[in-house]
Amino acid sequence: MIAREIEIKLAGGLEARPVAMLVQVASQYDSSVYVQTDGNKRVNAKSIMGMMSLGLNVGEKVVVEVDGADEEAAIDHIEKYLSGEN
Repeated sequence: MIAREIEIKLAGGLEARPVAMLVQVASQYDSSVYVQTDGNKRVNAKSIMGMMSLGLNVGEKVVVEVDGADEEAAIDHIEKYLSGEN
């Protein structure tokens, strides 16, 4: 398992379209992917409803936990996306 703190740098934060894109990125991988907020709310990153419930904004930090065979590639791709480099 890999856990990494990532700052959200997407313009506009994680609104509907960026959340849908994040779910698509996470779903490309076989590993389980969870996002945890400072308030200790933890959701499956492959669940659009779960991710929408977080209401994340630009500048907020989350901990992304990935566990599975392709965890390294998954967390790197997710970090790249959330950092606005995608």
